[in-house]
Amino acid sequence: MNDMRQMTLLGRTIEDNSFAIIDREAGPHGYAPPEWQIVRRVIHATADFEFKTLMRFHPDAVTSGISALLSGCPILVDVKMIAAGLNEDRLSSYGCTVQSFIADDDVIATAKANNSTRAIEAMRKAHRLNVLNGAIVAIGNAPTALLELARLVREESARPALVIGVPVGFVSAAESKEVTLSLARPFIVATGRKGGSPIAVAIIHALLLLSTEGRS
Repeated sequence: MNDMRQMTLLGRTIEDNSFAIIDREAGPHGYAPPEWQIVRRVIHATADFEFKTLMRFHPDAVTSGISALLSGCPILVDVKMIAAGLNEDRLSSYGCTVQSFIADDDVIATAKANNSTRAIEAMRKAHRLNVLNGAIVAIGNAPTALLELARLVREESARPALVIGVPVGFVSAAESKEVTLSLARPFIVATGRKGGSPIAVAIIHALLLLSTEGRS
């Protein structure tokens, strides 16, 4: 089974050296060890040490995310760019599937008819299909998806296992993350404007690595 690390000795050496540099340059921090594994992988994916101060974790985020993965949960993503970056072999070994509805014809048609966004309608479709409950929902691009997910949690009893809220942007990105911080569901959030699909991918891969270590 793929163990989420580089496959060659040279690749592993480069990766190990990269994380050693991150640990040294980042210095002291207040994250629990599993949380730091996630933060350092985000820094590794971006070469941006500001994420050391931007990441926020619900107390149950890591344990809930790992449990969901081990149970074969669906991974709902706002854009297919996240799906393209994920380790499908590892996810399929747990029985996890990656789902995205943003390009579906009915989602596009409904968004046009309602003067909404595809991201909003994709979240609504996921809720209608009962995909959200027990899922890891990873939002790296669309703040409107994160805001709609928050509404579905508050008003329609959606119960995702973990919300990864890291949309990037200038309109509603920071605000959507602040809303997520108040949800009564486990979350991992990168506050402020920074984020993006690579951040969401890095977080999921860190959780996969943590789940591997928990099994060994």
